[in-house]
Amino acid sequence: MRRTPLEGHGPVRYGPGLPGDGLPVPPELSAVLAAAADRADEDPVGGAPALLDAACGYWERRGLPTEPSRVAAAPGTPPLLLALTAALGGDVLVPRPCVAWWAPYARLLGRRVFHVPTPADCGGVPDPYALLETVRRVRAEGGDPRLLVLSVADDPTATVAPPELLYETVEAAARVGLHLVSDETWRDTVHDPRESVLIGPAEMLPEHVSVVTDLAGAHLPACWPAAVARFPATAAADTLHARVLDVLTALGARVAAPVTAAAAYALTEPAPLLAHRAAVVRLHARVAAEVHAAVVGAGALALPPRAGRHLYADLGPLRDALAARGVGDAQELEEYLTARLGLPAPGGHRFGDDLAAPRVRLSTGSLLTAAADALQSVLDELRDAQRGESPR
Repeated sequence: MRRTPLEGHGPVRYGPGLPGDGLPVPPELSAVLAAAADRADEDPVGGAPALLDAACGYWERRGLPTEPSRVAAAPGTPPLLLALTAALGGDVLVPRPCVAWWAPYARLLGRRVFHVPTPADCGGVPDPYALLETVRRVRAEGGDPRLLVLSVADDPTATVAPPELLYETVEAAARVGLHLVSDETWRDTVHDPRESVLIGPAEMLPEHVSVVTDLAGAHLPACWPAAVARFPATAAADTLHARVLDVLTALGARVAAPVTAAAAYALTEPAPLLAHRAAVVRLHARVAAEVHAAVVGAGALALPPRAGRHLYADLGPLRDALAARGVGDAQELEEYLTARLGLPAPGGHRFGDDLAAPRVRLSTGSLLTAAADALQSVLDELRDAQRGESPR
């Protein structure tokens, strides 16, 4: 993530991957992968039948009846979203901030990307009125917006959008003819289901929404790439599904056979993996709460984390202390914190946020070690410097 001479402070061409959980792979999952390691046959583009069936069961348990003919699998969500964007055509709308790789993949296809503001209390889902105004403006300027990508359980903000906001946004998007892609990678990492009610857009307006889920969010290690997509039960979606498979074929985007076995097993959600997932969520929820307290205690800003393995912090209130250390924007903040903490700390500009705003995503997986103490030390130092106090 280091800046290259050619990149400077220009457009961000790449971003950080999914934050890992920092823990060993469950032995039951490793055993399934190992048992399939000698498979020499090639899985079909779009996913093997066992994986598609497992994905259908996964969505069925979440209130989304699904047929295998309306599912596609790929080695990660990037090829799925690339294929969906290519198949749909037109311009792409995303929230600000958003997942780091959404915009670069659309631009790779020559699509224009427009960021839409989110409400003050959550990320991942655009404000419905801002969405309608953005669509109106883009069309008035000759643009052709067709796709809105959003995430209810959000990376990078770690928030969960409330159902009432989501419904208004989904209704607005459908009213102006947008197809929605709901990235639900972090759906199964909600920290406290009693506190955050998660309802996906496909449960509200299923005919307008495709769902993508990267299994690295809660089911597989990130180094075992696998993701699944669910398409609506409409004639138009049948055509979309076929076009997506065409693009995946052109890309050679097949899930490796051993990973297919592990992914299919994980999506059946057996008891050992459910217990492991629950333990991981509890651990990262606790770390995220501690990091949030440290950030707010230092005088910076951050929404309370509700899902995922990260926290999005705005160090704007510490701007003077940062400036004294040569930090004036998100790129410089990224470099400063990465050097001080010894771990990646991607700036907000990598998520489509304003380069001038000193914002950063902190991953809880990286903070399971002594890095948490280093972060506390850095924040205390900045807080004291902002107040004009002597370093402790």
